[in-house]
Amino acid sequence: MKKQLENQINLLKSIIKNTDLQITVASIIEELSDILSRGLPLLVFGNGGSAADALHISGELVGKFYENRKALNVACLNSNAIIMTAWANDFNYDTVFERQVKANGVKGGFVWGISTSGNSKSVILGLQAAQVMGMKTIGMTGNSGGLIQKYSNFLIDVPSSETPRIQELHIPIYHYICQGIEKNLSPNLSN
Repeated sequence: MKKQLENQINLLKSIIKNTDLQITVASIIEELSDILSRGLPLLVFGNGGSAADALHISGELVGKFYENRKALNVACLNSNAIIMTAWANDFNYDTVFERQVKANGVKGGFVWGISTSGNSKSVILGLQAAQVMGMKTIGMTGNSGGLIQKYSNFLIDVPSSETPRIQELHIPIYHYICQGIEKNLSPNLSN
């Protein structure tokens, strides 16, 4: 256990030192704060553990992170089992996010696709559909970004190829983003 925890600490330290990542995260916070303040949507999605992270992000932003505030227009596209299973059964799973982006996306909004490998076809197709519609995209990955980097206006790529470590590193980053958005949208909040 000690060795694993030390590894996690070292990975977190590498994120702290990554100025490119810090600049990317700051830009994401500013742009998401802007579109959400104007009522435009943020659509979030992923598979498996990344689906749980997508639910977590949407819960923090629709509900609250620290402070009571207005609800934000954030939807988790992997949370509707009826849409997911009907579409996958009648067509194919690869296009479940693409279909929902086409249904719920709005020009000027954002999509946030999460894939630890960076190569999930369903996430890639969702990001591609968003870009065609004039939405900006966030790809959250590990493993050097994978194919998702090609379809991401903003790439959050954590320095690991191990799925559990990637997921563990994603949590503090998206918590920081949620906190930053809330702070921007509630100017009276203290640090």
